[in-house]
Amino acid sequence: MNLGLVCITHDETVRFRTLTRTRYLKLSPVEQRQTLRDLYTGNLKSFDKALDFCVREDIRLYRVTSALFPFSDEPLGRDVLLEMSDQLALIGKWAERLHLRIVVHPDQYVVLSSDSPEVIANSIKVMQRHALAFDLMRLPQNPWAAMILHGGKSDRAARLIDTIGRLPDNIRRRLVLENDEYAYKAQQIYEVCVAAKVPMVFDAHHHLVAEKLCDYEHPSVSHFTELAATTWPCRDWQLVHLSNGASGMCDPAHHDLITHWPSAFDHVPWVEIEAKHKDRAIKLLRAKLSRPGR
Repeated sequence: MNLGLVCITHDETVRFRTLTRTRYLKLSPVEQRQTLRDLYTGNLKSFDKALDFCVREDIRLYRVTSALFPFSDEPLGRDVLLEMSDQLALIGKWAERLHLRIVVHPDQYVVLSSDSPEVIANSIKVMQRHALAFDLMRLPQNPWAAMILHGGKSDRAARLIDTIGRLPDNIRRRLVLENDEYAYKAQQIYEVCVAAKVPMVFDAHHHLVAEKLCDYEHPSVSHFTELAATTWPCRDWQLVHLSNGASGMCDPAHHDLITHWPSAFDHVPWVEIEAKHKDRAIKLLRAKLSRPGR
């Protein structure tokens, strides 16, 4: 079993810089280019530090921040990112040699099932930014290098499936879909995944909240863990998400740690830990799972 780190560490070891659009637009074109160059360079160093941290801590799955290269979906940002192709290729090669899996979860405003063509077009544009970064790292164009999305606008499964079918190959081949608490429950997103021929990430916490359950040992958790496994082209790549509710099992807010573990995940190869205390939660969870008779 491989436990995955989401974006940053609990302490200040791994942090990334960002840039607001308001500030960016106040700059001259020359200043914009230099600002992006400095930002991307700094974030690349933080990315490298994050992977080094993962190796030291024996963490083999890393979700990179969706804000790694802001504005790289625009011509100037794309040009600046392309200047760094060699550095990105080296990072990707290092990750491959270490069998360190890199994934990304674009922001919630990326909606492929929107009623608005403009929102869909902008969502695809954002996905192209992530796909470009993954391509420059020479990460495979398959779900090993997963790009994880929720279903988006509810009751729009046909539009979601149609949009997925028209995505550029470097996005579509990496795309995986995750169940959520409200719009696309586990059964619904599973059906979309089967129709669209993309893998499913089963999030056990979202499932409990959506179905108003109070226990990870409910039979449906095991059912959807196995059902999701059948959607992956290689079962050894199956990825699931785990968090606990802050004040109870059905609380949508995330707990600092993982205090409840689904036995259905005992044999899942890749588990992303979505707890607020990040690597600290992973360390404590490992200790808990290693105890006899846990």
